[in-house]
Amino acid sequence: MAASNYSLKVNRDLLDPNFESYRLSLDPLPTYTVELDAAVAEVKLKDSQYTLEHMRAFAMYNHLHTDPWYEDSVYFVDSRGRLLNLTVTLDTALGKPREVFHLTSDPGLCAEQLCASLSFTSATWAALSDGAGMLYLLRTGRRGEAALNKWESLYTESLGEPFTILHSVSHVQAGLHSIELLLLRVLPDPDDTKGGGFCTCLEWVTVASDAGQEEQRKYGVKKRRVMKGRSVPHYAAVEPQGQGLMVAAEKPFSFTEVDGTRPSQRPDTKIEEVQCKPIYFWQQTEEDVTVCVRLPEGTTKDDIRFRLTAERLSVGVQGYCPLLEGQLHAAVDPQASTWIIKDDKSLEVSLQKRSEGPMWVELVVGDRRGEYVVSEEQAALLHQRLSHLTAEDLNTNPDKEHPPCNSQELEDCDVFPEDSSSLMRFDGVTLKPTHIVNLSSHQYLFTVEANPPEMPCLCLRHDVDALLWQPRPDQPNAMWEHVATFSALGYVQASKREKKFSACAPNFSYAALGECLRRVFLYRQPSPVDTVLFNRKLGRQVGQVAKQQVASLDTSEPVLGFQASNERLYVLTSSNLFILKINN
Repeated sequence: MAASNYSLKVNRDLLDPNFESYRLSLDPLPTYTVELDAAVAEVKLKDSQYTLEHMRAFAMYNHLHTDPWYEDSVYFVDSRGRLLNLTVTLDTALGKPREVFHLTSDPGLCAEQLCASLSFTSATWAALSDGAGMLYLLRTGRRGEAALNKWESLYTESLGEPFTILHSVSHVQAGLHSIELLLLRVLPDPDDTKGGGFCTCLEWVTVASDAGQEEQRKYGVKKRRVMKGRSVPHYAAVEPQGQGLMVAAEKPFSFTEVDGTRPSQRPDTKIEEVQCKPIYFWQQTEEDVTVCVRLPEGTTKDDIRFRLTAERLSVGVQGYCPLLEGQLHAAVDPQASTWIIKDDKSLEVSLQKRSEGPMWVELVVGDRRGEYVVSEEQAALLHQRLSHLTAEDLNTNPDKEHPPCNSQELEDCDVFPEDSSSLMRFDGVTLKPTHIVNLSSHQYLFTVEANPPEMPCLCLRHDVDALLWQPRPDQPNAMWEHVATFSALGYVQASKREKKFSACAPNFSYAALGECLRRVFLYRQPSPVDTVLFNRKLGRQVGQVAKQQVASLDTSEPVLGFQASNERLYVLTSSNLFILKINN
């Protein structure tokens, strides 16, 4: 696996350093129940589907689907092969789920049948899998509250082994309508002699129309690309115009097949920068940062193009592209920073840190063209601080100030996996990774579609918090943007041993955790309080309180689906759909 070449930039303004805890609220959550006239189409794992990857991919599958284009509209497939929809406008006047499409194939004839899956590609198109290898592309028309029409199948084809649809997008290019689909399979792998004998396959399929009239267009598969890995991805999505693919998984993925043949063995463009002389050197203390940038020969003071703000640095020479440009790792004081030309060969920049103490891990975010220089004093200090970790004795004196590390005291959760989790962005043309983020210390929590035209957000644990990241494929230097935070949710969810599903509202007003049976936990964003409250320990007034609520559903059936809208939370069991009113 290539080395990480990108880091996630946390927006400090979205963090709450004064957050204390969630306060349990006894306010009831109004709950409404819709009885189903047929059971949900749940598929049990076969004896041959025994690995952890089968469990993650199919046994934990969310059978309830929400329509990101039309709020409070949910879908599921029942045991009669019907795709049912329930759109809620008034909680006290709930109707029965309405059939919008009926599967024409019989998935029961497939020995390795999976659960049916649905993905909304646009406001008027959807993709459906019957769980037996059949793909349906459906023209839905305008969906929503007043939509009563049934969906029309414009393309049906068997794509081989059974699969589930992870994501799909629709776009028009050069007058041709294209649909990009991402399919998931767990297939036997005879080459895997040390593991469970299976590998995870992601297939990126492009289905496009011909150039005929809109009502007479015919669709067909234009391209099929297969990538393989050793773990089920936590997150996988195609970019809006089909120009790339993003995958987050515990183990790396790589493309192995394009239209039935191996990818062309072109020289691999490595993620690491070409081994050449660094264009700048930098070192730091707790108070400042010093940067030395190489200059072209004959550069004078008048040729220098230097711009510095609290967050960004740009160094260039007239007539050349900027030598160093981008967002700084942390804020600096522009008024106290200086630059000077030394020996007519380099530009020395002195940056005054705005916050003394924290050491920077990089100078400019994502820039790997420089070299960090550690002074002899800093090296000696690091060696002194870490010397107790390299002792040969195993904790011979545990009472001393810095006892040596004892590996026998480590628990399973303290050990990093052999292949660290990563978030990778693949280019749609070269099929090579362009951005790699190391997620070894950031646990994946859940995915939410906050804005339908954009890619789904992914929620990662950072320390105790849960941070939501919005992919920005059109911004290579800021590929993932931190857009929201649920304070302490990363810590809270770790204590829920029976948790099966996680979700949050598209407007990030609340997050919800669902257990395998019955119980639902709700965590709201902090809101102003009506009364005056004081924290006795800190001796200050409390202006906001984050509420936690717990609901226990009147059922003994396992939870099969879990989705959140801005106003409601939907929980699906085999015979009931529960609707919890969260916000007005």
